[in-house]
Amino acid sequence: MKTTFLFISGPEIFVILLIVVMLFGANKIPEIARGLGKGMRQIKDATNDIKKEINDSANNHGIDTDFVRDINKEVNEVKDNIDDFTGPIKRNM
Repeated sequence: MKTTFLFISGPEIFVILLIVVMLFGANKIPEIARGLGKGMRQIKDATNDIKKEINDSANNHGIDTDFVRDINKEVNEVKDNIDDFTGPIKRNM
């Protein structure tokens, strides 16, 4: 079984890492990784702040934000029903 990460296989990851080492040098890789990690953290924090602002604004205006949970519940029920229906078909294949 082939392991993939973001639709990239092992040899492709190796080639990318080799190119990065050739372009930036082995000494710069930890610095680049720290910068990428810091950037990812900032993006995650900004996203969480936006979500919090939206939820706070919705709560202040009396808007129901539980509809997403209700939609997920309905989708899961449909998935379960499909699995119940297709279960015998899948077993016979």
